[in-house]
Amino acid sequence: MSKIRGKNTKPEMILRSHLFRQGFRFRIHRKDLPGKPDIVLTKFKTVIFVNGCFWHNHKKCKEGRIPLTNSNFWKEKLQRNVRNDKENIEKLKSAGWKVLVLWECEIEKYFDKTMHQVISKIIHSE
Repeated sequence: MSKIRGKNTKPEMILRSHLFRQGFRFRIHRKDLPGKPDIVLTKFKTVIFVNGCFWHNHKKCKEGRIPLTNSNFWKEKLQRNVRNDKENIEKLKSAGWKVLVLWECEIEKYFDKTMHQVISKIIHSE
């Protein structure tokens, strides 16, 4: 467990690299914002979370399942993560931030489509 990273994961680094090449400038892991967003684009008042499918219980992905061993512990842990995510997103939205949540499987499997959607959402208000 100590080898598991919460910051600077491969999907996050891929996203940051792509955004930087596209001319976006950002800050990472701002501690003064709820949930310490992975990427903060202050100019666009947008934050991006890059969620790991397992750790944030992605329902649309096979990696988002609860392990069979010690399942009660994992179920509680993952539900707590999801609850914290929702609270942080609500706090950010109420403070006027646009929040984007990306899943690691989206970045890995559908890179071009995901990057196009992210850039479009950053530039255009919804």
